[in-house]
Amino acid sequence: MASEPLFVSNRITISGWELTEQFVLAGGPGGQNVNKVSTAVQLFFSVETSPALTDRVKTNLKQLAGRRLSKEGVLMIEASRFR
Repeated sequence: MASEPLFVSNRITISGWELTEQFVLAGGPGGQNVNKVSTAVQLFFSVETSPALTDRVKTNLKQLAGRRLSKEGVLMIEASRFR
């Protein structure tokens, strides 16, 4: 679990307890460590239950998130190039 807050803007700061990270294997070409070490990170954030966001921001974020948002309202961002 992430512990540092995420500063989105002057008005929005997401507390560290709202963020969860998971290290996973990334797809694609790799060297000798491919399929052996975690080479990507997934960040999870519950848009639906976050006290840091207003209803308007939640609505806009849900529209922008597309397939990255689960039915439960959890946003997942995956980074495999830089972690």
